[in-house]
Amino acid sequence: MYTEHYGFTEKPFSLTPDPSFLYLSKQHKMAMTMLLYGLQSQAGVTVISGEVGSGKTTLIREILNHMDDDINVGLISNAHNSFGNLLQWVLMAFDIKSEATDKATLYRVFVDFLIKEYANNKRTVLIIDEAQNIDIETLEELRLLSNINADKHLVLQLVLIGQPELLETLQLHELRQLAQRVSVDYKLKPLGYRETKAYIQHRLIVANGNNEDLFDKYAMAAIYYHSYGVPRLINTLCDFALVYGFAENARQIHLELMIDVIKDKQQGGVFPVITTENKEQAAVRKLVKEQKGIDLVFGYEEEQEEDITEL
Repeated sequence: MYTEHYGFTEKPFSLTPDPSFLYLSKQHKMAMTMLLYGLQSQAGVTVISGEVGSGKTTLIREILNHMDDDINVGLISNAHNSFGNLLQWVLMAFDIKSEATDKATLYRVFVDFLIKEYANNKRTVLIIDEAQNIDIETLEELRLLSNINADKHLVLQLVLIGQPELLETLQLHELRQLAQRVSVDYKLKPLGYRETKAYIQHRLIVANGNNEDLFDKYAMAAIYYHSYGVPRLINTLCDFALVYGFAENARQIHLELMIDVIKDKQQGGVFPVITTENKEQAAVRKLVKEQKGIDLVFGYEEEQEEDITEL
């Protein structure tokens, strides 16, 4: 719709995780480093957590694209609390065929697979995304799977990716044995203002946009303030801003247009409304108000109904 208008070869702010658009902020670099360290150091359990839309799944996709040949990876991408038989999901993740349905046989099939891979000098890594959805019983089953490792021989590594609720679950007394096996962990936080600007400009460049300043600094300030620095929310606001800009034949996304987008998104009832602000948000809000005379916290005018006096 707007790609030709702005000279893009593809949409720069898609909500679908895409490693080709990966922007490695300082935090994302550290998360990537911790993931790689966990894999290379053969950590038993690695945990990466972060809020919804913080870029966890994109990091996993990037890791998968650069995995060494001596690592066999199984990915369970949408964990949920009605998992059912965990071992069946694990076998499917590694494309292991079995007609068995009882846990004892499935366990033996998986152990045989692990031993065969180990004998062939291949490491086995099971990655579970959205792990905050897994119940306590299933997490305990994962711990039991990690018992397959014997002495110094690590035949199975676990990587758990999830929202902050995962950390709360792992702190439960019932899961203390699993928590003690976590060798590597890192928590992703939202982007700061400067990182948000760099993130937006990075995605514009990757999409072959001919103008990395397509969003002026005040528009990006508003995006940062109302997205909390969460990449997925940034994408949502930027994508809609480009639609609005296309509709108005605008060559640049300015603050006034951006505010229209944010108001419309918030009035839709789904996009979050700012209720608290951190120090950096407060500083950005103050600067915008001083320099533009516009408050980034705004009220909503009631729609004026036309006074009908006759039909």
